[in-house]
Amino acid sequence: MNTALLVIDFINDIVNPLGKIPSCAAQVIEKNTIKQANKAIHFARSQHWLVLPIKVGFSVNYAEMPKNSPIFSKAQQFQALALNQWGTEFDTELAIASTDCVIIKHRVSPFHGTQLDLVLKTQAIERLVVCGVSSAWAIQAAAREGHDRDYSIVILENACAAASEQEHGIAMEQLARIATIIHTDALATL
Repeated sequence: MNTALLVIDFINDIVNPLGKIPSCAAQVIEKNTIKQANKAIHFARSQHWLVLPIKVGFSVNYAEMPKNSPIFSKAQQFQALALNQWGTEFDTELAIASTDCVIIKHRVSPFHGTQLDLVLKTQAIERLVVCGVSSAWAIQAAAREGHDRDYSIVILENACAAASEQEHGIAMEQLARIATIIHTDALATL
């Protein structure tokens, strides 16, 4: 089955303790989430899967930012998630390659207003393997919308994190109804 690995929002503002909105930083560090994501990336490359790093961000004038969104409303105030700044760079430990097709999103869902679906269709992708942050937001959005676009969905539970372990656990429990939930060690079984 043609497969793509979606690696979502491992950017400094979100996963680094020095980020401007480090909502997932503690859990990413505690759970070694980036190390697990790198296992997935290396496995995906060995299988010739498409690896798609995805990040949220806005231009410096925040023209794309939804002004009425509770989740994004503080970004401009804190000067967070500004593209081409340290905060929207991928964590330096993440095994991103210069040849990867980076998807930039301006909403929670990586499908909304991006070229993601076009890239997936062009490459005849049937299955999405998903990892990243936050389990309760971007991972849920990717899985739900991917499911509704008829992709088979696999979530790498130990390569995802949220603001708390409880929030992560609830997200995984909910996603189990539309996705296969596995650990990175089980990738070879796909």
